[in-house]
Amino acid sequence: MPDFFALSVKETFEKLKTREKGLSDAQAFERKEKFGLNKLIEKKGTTKLEILFNQFKSLIIWILIVAAVISFFIGETLDATVIIILVVVNAVIGFVQELNADKSISALKKLMNLKAIIKRNGKIIEIDSEQLVPGDLILLEEGMKVPADIRLIETIQLETMEASLTGESTPVVKAIEELEKETHLADRKNMVFSGTAISKGKGKGIVTSTGMKTEIGKIANLLQEQEEPPTLLQQKLAFLGKWIAIATIIICVIVFFSQIAVLKEFSFSKASNAFMVAVSLAVAAIPEGLPTIVTISLALGIQRMVKKKSLIRSLPAVETLGSVDVICTDKTGTLTLNEMSVREIYFSGKNIKVTEGKQKFLVAGEEEINLTKILNAGVLCNNSVLGEKAIGDPTETALLEAGIKAGIKKEKLDELFPRVNEIPFSSERKLMTTVHEYRGKKISFTKGAPDTVLELCTKIFENGKVRAITFADKEKILKANSEIADKAMRVLGFAFKEEDTEKEEKMVFLGLQGMNDPPRKEVKLSLELCRQAGIKVIMITGDYLGTAKAIAKELGLGTNSLTGKELEEISEKELEEKIDSVDIFARVNPSHKMKIIHALKAKKHIVAMTGDGVNDAPALKKADIGISMGIKGTDIAKESSEMILMDDNFSSIVDAVQEGRGIYDNIKKFVNYLLSCNLGEVLLIFFAIIIWWNEPEALIPLIPIQLLWLNIVTDGLPALALGLDPAEKGIMQRKPRNPAEQIINKKMFYSIGFIGVLIGLGSLGLFAFHLDKGLVVAQTVAFTSLVVFEIFRLQAIRSNFKIGMFSNKWLIGAVGTSFALQLAVIYTPLNAIFKTAPLGVNEWLAIIGVSVVLFVLSLGFNKIIKDK
Repeated sequence: MPDFFALSVKETFEKLKTREKGLSDAQAFERKEKFGLNKLIEKKGTTKLEILFNQFKSLIIWILIVAAVISFFIGETLDATVIIILVVVNAVIGFVQELNADKSISALKKLMNLKAIIKRNGKIIEIDSEQLVPGDLILLEEGMKVPADIRLIETIQLETMEASLTGESTPVVKAIEELEKETHLADRKNMVFSGTAISKGKGKGIVTSTGMKTEIGKIANLLQEQEEPPTLLQQKLAFLGKWIAIATIIICVIVFFSQIAVLKEFSFSKASNAFMVAVSLAVAAIPEGLPTIVTISLALGIQRMVKKKSLIRSLPAVETLGSVDVICTDKTGTLTLNEMSVREIYFSGKNIKVTEGKQKFLVAGEEEINLTKILNAGVLCNNSVLGEKAIGDPTETALLEAGIKAGIKKEKLDELFPRVNEIPFSSERKLMTTVHEYRGKKISFTKGAPDTVLELCTKIFENGKVRAITFADKEKILKANSEIADKAMRVLGFAFKEEDTEKEEKMVFLGLQGMNDPPRKEVKLSLELCRQAGIKVIMITGDYLGTAKAIAKELGLGTNSLTGKELEEISEKELEEKIDSVDIFARVNPSHKMKIIHALKAKKHIVAMTGDGVNDAPALKKADIGISMGIKGTDIAKESSEMILMDDNFSSIVDAVQEGRGIYDNIKKFVNYLLSCNLGEVLLIFFAIIIWWNEPEALIPLIPIQLLWLNIVTDGLPALALGLDPAEKGIMQRKPRNPAEQIINKKMFYSIGFIGVLIGLGSLGLFAFHLDKGLVVAQTVAFTSLVVFEIFRLQAIRSNFKIGMFSNKWLIGAVGTSFALQLAVIYTPLNAIFKTAPLGVNEWLAIIGVSVVLFVLSLGFNKIIKDK
């Protein structure tokens, strides 16, 4: 496909074999057969059945299923039922979580579900945009969405909003002249692109690309080629689950065959008992509630984040936020307000800074100055409207806002200065003039390119008086214009005239107004927090480099930069070498963003990427965390992201990162808690088998249903409440953790091992000590001691994070509930199901005494290894 932007109008007609009358019906039919419908093609997605089967891929799940099936066949129906219910609950949660299928391409399709007015056979007709083919002659009008990629052949004050595709924050003025072959996508002024909008004027063009060949189509291709990698948490939980499963299988096999080996006489009954001991160990070893607890903990984290204006679409993404060490952020609307605002005014020979809010206008913060004359010009020579939502050109709405800051409202001013004529803006004149009546006379106001306005002025308004303009005045004005423009502002000149108002000549020069999209106030502090947290922030924008650097300087970001053109000229290897020193990427397109993220990932960075437009969608999917804008983001950006900023504010990302770090800490807490407790249960049974191997069926300290009760209820509730623990103070002063670090690091491994041994030996000792009171009493003491030990274990773990004992009311409630439930299975008729016996004061004193000793030992061990 040729670069139509580099061809003349005549050459475009020739290449596409079309004419002023448009295509014939026969040509249109032939091209539709060749190029297909003007729509995006979506690859086949994952079926519901496939999603359901995916929930049973875990080795842990299959161990539990096998244990349940065999338990059922040997008569342990209750145990089998409980295990199967647990497996089903986990599968349902996972299924519902993944059922939200990928809607990215569907959202892109919405952008193309349009009507088009075209010329065929010399007649103007309206058709569905799907029927458009290359070569169609199409008419463009203000307010319409562009249905295909189009080479313009005629423009009348035509402007488009292309921010969703290119990142350009202001309307793009269109022309028809051919351009250089190397022209960047955002600078192709003679083209309009599918999915963008006509904000002003009208025009004609020739369709050059449809469907998957358009710029939107290319993005759709990138999206479909892009596989979503598993999040860090998914990878780590999978790794943890794999090793738990392997260890469980090995232990169960050893225990089962060692029991069979020592039998003096083999029988099915004894083999069945040996198997149930092995099943007991499997149940003890596997933290059955872990997947559910992780899911619920992340869901609770999501609820907290919504209050901080962040909506998470993917549960595991919550934790990944805590690992982020690079944030690639768009400029427009994220670091800035995405609202053009007058920032500086030159009037009566003085530069005036304009800040937020209604105020008096001051020079150097001291001298008050009346700007009514120049602000009136900006408000009157203006076709935009301010209401609940600004309507019109962003530059003009900025002028209206500047007037409001001085108490000047357009409605009242229009009554005082009724408009009688207008000379519209044209790209040739670079001017707009409106003529008004005032006290029986006419007065005109003109705005436009500063140098053009200045050339047409013979007088100047200064200090309340009109005088002849001098060469020195013009030099000073042009210098002021350059200084404001160097700050990446769009500058307009203003003039007025009280005689012969219909002619744009011999006017009185008023001054200059410079405007840009200002940074958000709170972003500067958020960027400082990122620096303290070891997070690098990179600005990636489709806007001009000068504009990007000006905003970066204002926010305190670095200004080392690369442009899209420079990116194309270097290899991926060269980019990897430079990437850590680059602060700004400007004038980039979607493929550039993919190249940037690939280079960052190659350097082992965990990358968060923000975006709001169609152009951002592939990069949002490629990043570890895709973050879209909730207010001004497109549907495609939202559907391609894991997180949506409800207020479009960069500062909300920093809040989310802090929340993510806290959630990961909490995950580590309950993994430590569950596994150390489970290890204690395993060692209790394993030690008992070794000690009483001659009679294994009589002296097993815990039966399977008691282990399930421990793992799901008395362990599960406190573990779940740990997910609501407050974040450690100073959490954002930490550097990002190493993404290669597993949930169980070396120190936690030692902690789990040491505490597991203590719990196993402590409960075994209590079991042995109470055997003379009968097996059921001894089992009940061992069973209850594990519940009490685990309550003490909770605070030992939390002390590592300097969290107060009473800082989490949910944990206090969970511990109280767990303990109450344990009392219920001992002292109510439930004891028949759980095969327990009521305990007396002496038994409780023994349990509490051993618990205190274990708590003190665990605190001492924590201090030694500084486990965290």
